[in-house]
Amino acid sequence: MKSKSKILILGISAIVILVSVQVFVIKDIWFDKEVIFDLKYKLLSQEAMEQFRRMRQADGFESALNLLNDYAKDVMTKEIQKVKDDETLAQLKKEIINDVEKILKELEELSPYLKGYFNRQGFESDFTTKIELNFLQLIDFEKRFDVYTRPDIIPGPPATAANDIKELKSRILVNRFFREDNYYRISFDFYIDFSGKQKIVLHEMSAYLLMSLLSIVIVMVIFFITFHNLMEERRLSNLKTDFINNMTHEIKTPLSTITVAGKTLEMEKISSDPSKIHEIARLIGKQSVHLNQLINLIFEISMWERSQFQLDRKEVDIRELMADIVESFKTANNNNINIIEDYRFDGAQTRIDVVYFTTMINNLLTNAVKYSNKEPLVKINGYTDRENIVISVTDNGIGISKQDQKHIFDKFYRVNYGNIHKIKGLGLGLYYVKRIAEAHGGTVTVSSKLGEGSCFTVTIPK
Repeated sequence: MKSKSKILILGISAIVILVSVQVFVIKDIWFDKEVIFDLKYKLLSQEAMEQFRRMRQADGFESALNLLNDYAKDVMTKEIQKVKDDETLAQLKKEIINDVEKILKELEELSPYLKGYFNRQGFESDFTTKIELNFLQLIDFEKRFDVYTRPDIIPGPPATAANDIKELKSRILVNRFFREDNYYRISFDFYIDFSGKQKIVLHEMSAYLLMSLLSIVIVMVIFFITFHNLMEERRLSNLKTDFINNMTHEIKTPLSTITVAGKTLEMEKISSDPSKIHEIARLIGKQSVHLNQLINLIFEISMWERSQFQLDRKEVDIRELMADIVESFKTANNNNINIIEDYRFDGAQTRIDVVYFTTMINNLLTNAVKYSNKEPLVKINGYTDRENIVISVTDNGIGISKQDQKHIFDKFYRVNYGNIHKIKGLGLGLYYVKRIAEAHGGTVTVSSKLGEGSCFTVTIPK
């Protein structure tokens, strides 16, 4: 169990490392894509501006800046005279900044030209524009009025909110403008803002993301398949080990008995007593038969694994056959087993292999008696439906847990009840039951609760 947990932890750790590396690589690629995106559109913007200047002998803000000169003259000659205190001065500066930004934004001619240029080049043109003041000073022949100076190197006020940071990341600086006229000096930055930049980059990276996700999924699937196969191999290996140990124990018992009996015969007191010799000879014969049965069972296992069942089907009355099997089973157990039979076969006839079918039912009856910790009570119910013959064997035994029910039909599997040799068996009875039922085209199922007994149901086509 510790080994299983260790393998699982190591595997999951490896997957976590793989995912971490993939995330790091994707983040690095994403960053490169964003840098390339910004550089690409900055270069396109520069090309568009150069073309705009050559065609119009302007930079796209002439109308706005000309109007701004008249606006500045009006402020310097009229509005500045009304300032009486610091509060009025601050309010005036705020109004001037809003007015200047409004003039620049409404009269600029560069945005539509950039959109058209991007479209003609086959690039994304869904962007908005942003104008950020760096410096604004109103002047006349006598005085200067400093309206605004950018407080730090980042365009605009320091960004603290998440939306501000996101906006700054999506901006691309097109150009920084500076102009001095009769009544003002101004410096401002012109940005284009791709709000859909993340989607564009994501679309470009879709192949990388898909390949990365696919590789992670493939590695996880391979790991869990390998882990499952490894655990299954270990389980089968343990089952085979248990089988070998159990078989060794079963074989040693008759061998030890025969060895002891042989040494007993060498004793002079025993060899001179014909009755003792006869008793020991009978014991040797009985143990020899048992040993021969075990050897034949090993050969039978090998034969069943190498080939398919060769059924010798015969037409039988299923009720009569079941009655004969149960009667023989009772006789073999000295009629000490309480078996309740309830058959509703309605005279059904079916073609089955009598020998294999008898072995199947006997195995179920043997288990019903073997795995009982009190006076065995076995109920056998049989009936027919439209297409099948259904036989159920119910006992009052110790029951089977849900976990063990998944494996009880596996070869060599034995439910662990503490001492594995306390209850004799090789873990093959239910395996043979399933093989025989399937060879007849049928199925076998189990329903059980610990401490309440078990019910095995065999369904075979008519």
